[in-house]
Amino acid sequence: MSPARKLVLIVIDGLTPAVFEHAVEGDGFAALRFLAEHGSYRRAVSTFPSLTPVCLSSIATGAGPDVHEIPHLVWYHRGDRRVVEYGSSFGAVRRAGTLRSLRDTVYAMNERHLGSRAVTLYEAVEDAGLTAAAINITCYRGRTPHRPTVPGLTRQAFGPKRFFYYNLFESDRTGARLGVLDRAAGSLDAYAAEVGRWLVTRDGFDLLVLYLPDFDFASHFHGPEGAHEALGRSDRAVGALLEAAGGPDEFLERYAVILCSDHGQTAVREAASLEARFGDLPLLDEGVPRRAEVVVTASNRAGMVYRLDGCREDVRALAERLDGEPAAEVVLFREEGQAIARREGAELRFAPGEDGWSTGGDVRVLDHLDGLERAWAALANPNAGDVIVSAAAGYEFSDSAGGHHVGGGSHGSLVSGDSEVPMLTVGLAHQPASITAVAPAALAHFGLEPPPYSRALARVA
Repeated sequence: MSPARKLVLIVIDGLTPAVFEHAVEGDGFAALRFLAEHGSYRRAVSTFPSLTPVCLSSIATGAGPDVHEIPHLVWYHRGDRRVVEYGSSFGAVRRAGTLRSLRDTVYAMNERHLGSRAVTLYEAVEDAGLTAAAINITCYRGRTPHRPTVPGLTRQAFGPKRFFYYNLFESDRTGARLGVLDRAAGSLDAYAAEVGRWLVTRDGFDLLVLYLPDFDFASHFHGPEGAHEALGRSDRAVGALLEAAGGPDEFLERYAVILCSDHGQTAVREAASLEARFGDLPLLDEGVPRRAEVVVTASNRAGMVYRLDGCREDVRALAERLDGEPAAEVVLFREEGQAIARREGAELRFAPGEDGWSTGGDVRVLDHLDGLERAWAALANPNAGDVIVSAAAGYEFSDSAGGHHVGGGSHGSLVSGDSEVPMLTVGLAHQPASITAVAPAALAHFGLEPPPYSRALARVA
């Protein structure tokens, strides 16, 4: 049976705890302040790499990247022997092939790339006879087929029963204005607000997942502290839900709430090319017919290095090439069944055991929030690079087209600024301590058991 209150999950992309906390202390963000006044708040932890496709997949499935298998914004598909580009920048998309990138982002990410062991919230809720709705979130896999709204396109996508994906897929006619072409104008949150208002007016769901991307987009250009105008659009989108229910109090009579972000952001002062450290090895260039030994995929504040068959260097040697690289804070790889983390000449070996973590070496190498757990999950992803690089403070790795966010904000690394998120709950028995705990908390609200993989690894004290 459905609980007394249905559930709304709101994800404001890139919102940092500091910006959220400052916003709800003032008078300028009425909807966020109202929810904060009636809820429980804490700072929670993202996943690694703290990049949107990885993070949204963790929120939607309750799994780390070792289970949901989405490794990065850009990665090398070993089976297809090609680079997958979800949208590091417009230049990177063009370089990878615009149509291929769109197919990967819109279809393949959910149909092929998302791991078969992972269970999305929409699948779990609707398998229990409830109705799920999703607005704009890129990890949307569900049971219901939906045809695209764009003339000439016929390929179906499988999402929840109520499914709205940037006007490309709309399960219902809501009258919401087109949002997919106007991101620079900040219209995506406005589109989400119109659809959300339509759904709340009809009480048309048991679970609603509302994804608001405008803040992250603005923060990349202006930094987190300079994106308050975009946060105002997010606040108005949340306010539209409250108004549609007849007012804030009436909204909370009907709905419990989880409000969080997927990752944080930190300031970028300098861009670095991760490829430059491997320039003497034959690198993959899909336009040049030569035998590659290494593939480097980098974007924002995380990068990956893939060792191909026939490479003259082993994985450790590839990792050690980054010793002394100022842009690389932590370099991760696997060796003899253990994970290795290197930082400033020090090394830590670690692996999960029956009673927690087994470690050897300098534990300060991974003195990050849930560093062991998040690093292990990233390395255990079958689609991850053989070497994973977490950027140092102030640095960003330029993408394949040379794109970067110098002067603005970025994310992806293990550092706390990239990895901490605000977590606000209203009317829930369990408050998630991480984004991977969001889906289990939501399922518990409906009296449903989470998938077995959602049981967290024991942490080392």
